[in-house]
Amino acid sequence: MTDVAPTSPAFDRAADASNIGARLRAERERLGISLRELARRVGVSPSLVSQIELDRVNPSVSTLYALVTELGMTMSDVFGDSRGTDRTAAPMRGQDGLAERPETRRVINLDSGVRWERLTPHSDSDVEFLYVVYPVGAASCPEDALMTHGGKEYGYVTSGTLGVRVGFDEYELGPGGSIAFHSSSPHRLWAIGDEPVHAVWVVIGRKADPRGE
Repeated sequence: MTDVAPTSPAFDRAADASNIGARLRAERERLGISLRELARRVGVSPSLVSQIELDRVNPSVSTLYALVTELGMTMSDVFGDSRGTDRTAAPMRGQDGLAERPETRRVINLDSGVRWERLTPHSDSDVEFLYVVYPVGAASCPEDALMTHGGKEYGYVTSGTLGVRVGFDEYELGPGGSIAFHSSSPHRLWAIGDEPVHAVWVVIGRKADPRGE
């Protein structure tokens, strides 16, 4: 994975002010995860993780997201108020139903172990925006029962390696890999290797949801 420091001065200032690296390092040490092990899980070099923790480089969005997720944190934990005030008790601005807290998002756990977290407050018949986790060995469906439904899917892998079969074609998506395909084609997704897969998925125009409501 190649990381390039963002060119936006606003991002640079925000990153410096929030002590991103120090917060990541503190959580890693609290969990007892070595720097080398965290790097292996995320798929980057230990030297890059070290530089990030020392706030010497700004990671790419995909690398930062992978690190935060692997440590069980949220972006709010990383970019929140560095004075350590209690952010969970603060009311959310704009209580209009357009935004939702992580702890209240709807989560669907498939029998295979795959976890789907809806990133929007309500199900939309036209667009579904999801955060997906495939544990080691998990798949969206059995090999002999591929899924089909209407619409189109767009996926982006943030960590791990995801296998994707669409019709007779198969793909391997590593961190930063993306794919788009028509959901009417028989398809299957599964975790490859010895680490879970984290991805962001968008489904547009789904006609039937095999996971149910």
